[in-house]
Order: sequence, then C-alpha cells, then structure tokens
Amino acid sequence: MHQGNSQVKDNKINLLVQQYEQFTILEEEYIDSGFARFNTIITSLKALDEGFSSKNYVRKFLRGLHPKWKAKIMAIEELKDLSSLALDVLIDNLKVHEVVMKKDSKIYRGKKERVKSIALKAKKESSDDETSTSERDDEE
Repeated sequence: MHQGNSQVKDNKINLLVQQYEQFTILEEEYIDSGFARFNTIITSLKALDEGFSSKNYVRKFLRGLHPKWKAKIMAIEELKDLSSLALDVLIDNLKVHEVVMKKDSKIYRGKKERVKSIALKAKKESSDDETSTSERDDEE
C-alpha cells in the first residue's frame, strides 16, 4: 500500500516539476493570473515536500514572461539583487509596469484611430473635389 502512495506522489511531483519548468505567461495574460497559476504550482510542490529556493522562483518567473517584457526584465536584473528579491515584491513591480504599458497602449491606439479618421476625411474631401471638377468639365 505504501509503495502505491509513494508512486502517486512521485507522479504528481514529476507533473508539477514539468509544469514549473515549462511555465510561461501568455502575451495577453495579466500578471495576476499568470502569478496565480505559478503560485499554484509552487504551493503544490511545497505541499509534496518538493520545491525550489525562493530566488529560483524569482528567476523562473522572469524567464516565463512574454518577450514584450524584455526591457523591464533587463532593468530589474540590472538594478535588483535577484538573490534577495522577494517574489511578491517582483510581482508588485511588474503589476505597476503592466498598468503603465496598458495606459501607453490605449494612448497609442487612440492616436492611431485619430490618424485613420483624419485620413478618411482627407480622402473623402479629395474625392468630392474630383467630382466637382469632372462636373465642371462636363458643363464646358
């Protein structure tokens, strides 16, 4: 009976270690939801007396971020001592940056929409001019 329980535990550990090693945050996924998934994995590993060091968690989470975070990751690695950086401090830092990125993205999309609107107006006005020019040609 004990051997079966041991094998089940080993299988769970293997699955969780695989999930940990392959962990990534998707492009459109929020830091909160990515961290919730990550935290579930590491909490489950700890419950099975299997885990990694907290500094390993910080490095792994950074490696799991989408490439759009590359500049922020580099800044954190340059400015922070990753071996002493707590995971919750990292998450808070990333969430603040996420808010800034969303705000910048909305501003960019707003400007892009205004440019499209202006371009459409300009195109419409020029076709009106062509129509009136061709009407004048017809009258002559």
